[in-house]
Amino acid sequence: MRAVAGGVARACRGGCSAVLGTGRLTRRVTHAQGAGRSGLGSLIESSAFNSAGDALVTVALAGTLFFGLDVNQARGQVALYLVVTMAPFALVAPLIGPALDRARHVRRYAIASTFVMRALLCWAMASALPHGDQVTFLPAAFGVLVLSKAFGVLRAAVTPRVLPDEITLVTANARSAFAGLIAASITAPLGAGLALLIGAGWVLRIGTVVFLLGVVFTMRLPAHVDVPEVQPDEAAAKPRLLRRVLPRVGPVVAEAMQANAVLRAFSGFLIIYLAFLLRQERFDPVSHHVALGLLAACAGAGGLIGTALGAWMKARAPRFIVSATLAAVTGVTAAGAAFFGLWAALAVATAAGLGQVLGKLSMDAVVQRETGEEMRSSTFAVSETLHQLSWVTGGLLGLGMSIVADGRVALAIVAAALALAFGLLVMRQAGSHRGARRPGRPATIKDAHPEMRA
Repeated sequence: MRAVAGGVARACRGGCSAVLGTGRLTRRVTHAQGAGRSGLGSLIESSAFNSAGDALVTVALAGTLFFGLDVNQARGQVALYLVVTMAPFALVAPLIGPALDRARHVRRYAIASTFVMRALLCWAMASALPHGDQVTFLPAAFGVLVLSKAFGVLRAAVTPRVLPDEITLVTANARSAFAGLIAASITAPLGAGLALLIGAGWVLRIGTVVFLLGVVFTMRLPAHVDVPEVQPDEAAAKPRLLRRVLPRVGPVVAEAMQANAVLRAFSGFLIIYLAFLLRQERFDPVSHHVALGLLAACAGAGGLIGTALGAWMKARAPRFIVSATLAAVTGVTAAGAAFFGLWAALAVATAAGLGQVLGKLSMDAVVQRETGEEMRSSTFAVSETLHQLSWVTGGLLGLGMSIVADGRVALAIVAAALALAFGLLVMRQAGSHRGARRPGRPATIKDAHPEMRA
């Protein structure tokens, strides 16, 4: 007994030392290059807890809506979930975005409230699962989704205020995205294992704890994150200003939003379609569960590669990055259709993850540079709403395509749609370039927007 107790004590001490060492290393990375001094490090850590909590919720939902049912029942449940998640986003752009703009003086508390409310909703979902209470479960699920998007809007709006001189906007966005991907990549497999051992309800309860931990790091953000409260006369003028300006974003922002909508729709289509395809068809010698695990791993790996590329390129030419990303994804999808198989599907999933993340990083930097403080949250709310609706639309198309089309035909159709979108984007860029060359107009986008020289 003494030997066993001594071994357990040594193992606990070793585990604690490993955890503390990992924590110290993580803090050095997140707080490097002045990020700890400016508050960017705390924002990155909050993003990691946000992604970890979202990953636990996703694993729990996947276990209840997808893996726990046969293919036909799962298809109906996933379709219902996708349709339900579209409804709240009708509120994100017209209501939540302007509300966050007017709450600029309490941004830290607004970010913390997204964590607190998600923690409560996770607990409610965990309590509803044993009783099959869909009336509580589904509203709480899409409430978590809306609050997750609200956190993304606030994080993007806050990033310029905690940006140190040593780091560019794209690098800061890439660090936050990288921390989130790492946290989700670690948490999702652990959550999947725990779901098998102790059930999805307890995974949601662990998610409650993770979201509450996010509150701690949010409240460590510096005070200058909160901007001074606007004067009453200025506040009265803001809603009219927002209604006039938001539908008329600049051409650079519009192109970035549209290209990202295409990439997001492609990602939604591919995830839903391939998930059902890999459950229906067998790719020997790999089992269904192994194939689905490889799909998730490749999509995550693509996101990590896209994040690394975004930090390396620093968005020196954001329009070229978006065009090149869309062209590359189109080419990989066409090749996947021609040589369809498990490895081709995994290659397309990797390309989709890379394209979605790389395009999003470039678009965030463009919006952060091109929009003022007074309407930044509203602009990000519009973009998040557009992209979520695009993802859901793509997912519904993938759900329907999984019934009527095999992998080769489906990828060929998607490749043709991506090629059309790429052609339209190139034509629009060529038209704006000719317009910029007219007499009396700046020769390039950089001349018209000096901040784009960074």
